[in-house]
Amino acid sequence: MESLNFHLSNTKMFLTLLIFQVLSLNLAASAGSHWTYEGPHGQEHWPETYPDCGFQSQSPIDIQTGYVQYDPNLPPIETEGYRDPEGEFTMINNGHTVQLSLPQTLRLHGLPSIYSGVQMHLHWGSKGRPGGSEHQVDGQSFPAELHVVHFNSEKYPNVSAALRQPDGLAVLGVFLQVGGEENPAYDHILQHLEDIKYKEQEIQIDPFDVRELLPVHLGHYFRYNGSLTTPPCYQSVLWTVFHQPASISASQLEKLQKSLYATDEGKMPEALLVDNFRDPQNVNQRVIYSSFLTTPSGYSAGEIVAIIFGVLLGCLGVFLAGWIVAKRIRDGRMQEQKGVVFTSSTRRAISD
Repeated sequence: MESLNFHLSNTKMFLTLLIFQVLSLNLAASAGSHWTYEGPHGQEHWPETYPDCGFQSQSPIDIQTGYVQYDPNLPPIETEGYRDPEGEFTMINNGHTVQLSLPQTLRLHGLPSIYSGVQMHLHWGSKGRPGGSEHQVDGQSFPAELHVVHFNSEKYPNVSAALRQPDGLAVLGVFLQVGGEENPAYDHILQHLEDIKYKEQEIQIDPFDVRELLPVHLGHYFRYNGSLTTPPCYQSVLWTVFHQPASISASQLEKLQKSLYATDEGKMPEALLVDNFRDPQNVNQRVIYSSFLTTPSGYSAGEIVAIIFGVLLGCLGVFLAGWIVAKRIRDGRMQEQKGVVFTSSTRRAISD
């Protein structure tokens, strides 16, 4: 009997220790999943919980055009299924951004493999403060940035299998600048933000033309190997950052900056979801390629030609305007001289 009690006591102790270990693991996992952009769980502390965030090929980066290497073999990006996506989109406020699910029928061509759609999301700043985009060009940031995430469907069955592979993901980066007119394409997202104000709220929305979110020209871009810009920061991303920004209005940007909260509904104090961008990371020894010729100022060769042509046209216009004015002045003086000669001749005839 004593032996039985001893075994029961040991069994209870073992079960207690086992339960304690499971709870500890669950708590650790729960703590590990919590991250922010600032504060005690901010981006400078990410490597403590997510080691990959401290590796050498992290994203985003500041693209220094003076060091970019032109690759004439980089083809334009080609989209498939972007114009007429199938099925509804799930739109969610995940506490870090607004994210829309994408069907795998959205595909990218012009990359080393075929990549299929996973999701897209936005990064932005806050009113009255500079910045908002994650990538920069020659130290310049933009008010916001769109990321469209794809996985290598040619090699892997799903995004989970591709997530940690060096060639697993491909992300399109689109800078958003403020223009004078509203962009109807982005209203497909912005008009629903009030429905997902708080963390973990989600809705289903009708599919729309995703291609309209991208720049008109998809042939000019920067290309480099990097990482996810949020934990766990896996270095599995082939980045394509378009040179040409997309434009939204000031009111559209303000809606993005003021509509969402990073906190659950009813939780006080409420925390506005803003400044959800990671600081640029060290490039280290990576080569940044471009599909177009660049200059240190960031202008493409075509833009430089256009500027020179514009300056020459301007100079020609100034020259023609000056020539016309000078001609009119000269003609006016000749008319005056003819008038003087005619008057003198008339007076002489009368006197004769």
